[in-house]
Amino acid sequence: MAVTKSEELLPYLEQLGVVPLVTLHSLDEAVPLAQALEEGGVPVAEVTFRSPFCIEGMKKIAAEVPGVTLVAGTVHTLDQAKASIDAGAKGLVTPAFTEEIVDWALENNVPILPGTAVPSDVDKAYQRGMRYVKFFPAEAYGGVKTLKALNGPFAEMKFLPTGGVSLKNAAEYIGLKNVFAIGGSFPVPSAAQKVGDWAAVAQACKDARAIVEPIIASKNA
Repeated sequence: MAVTKSEELLPYLEQLGVVPLVTLHSLDEAVPLAQALEEGGVPVAEVTFRSPFCIEGMKKIAAEVPGVTLVAGTVHTLDQAKASIDAGAKGLVTPAFTEEIVDWALENNVPILPGTAVPSDVDKAYQRGMRYVKFFPAEAYGGVKTLKALNGPFAEMKFLPTGGVSLKNAAEYIGLKNVFAIGGSFPVPSAAQKVGDWAAVAQACKDARAIVEPIIASKNA
């Protein structure tokens, strides 16, 4: 069941534990790719503005695969943010802490995960009352080691690490108490997407869920 209310989005992502990064190479692949995510047990897509098919792709997914929750990714401008919500996105993810976008989202009750990489970024979110943010680029900025360090001064903050996260290090990241979900393109392998092997995408999603599900369960026990 897809998210229908804004306040449901972050708890839903925390429950899933995996946020697939989707960069559409064509409009035609939007629907089968979304269906593969749903089949693989990860019915959420962070559709990025790294592609010119982002907005129209989200519209198609919203209309034809309603079970998949849409989030707009790589949002750089306020116009992109507004167009994303109009296209069916339930939330926004930005690569950096862009104050104009963050403040608009907060004023309009739009869930947003702003990109943070250093303590000053995290503190900007904290001072606005936010407790969920993105940590990007995770591996380049110290990965697990940095997230552990941030837990000291920012014990209330929860992070979505992306950038260098893969099936190989997924367990290490999701096992951290201040990580609520992990994100990246690993649930949508580029080789499979390139040839339209949607069964392989669904399997990658299943593999990701198999890693994070028991760890999330143990954290919540």
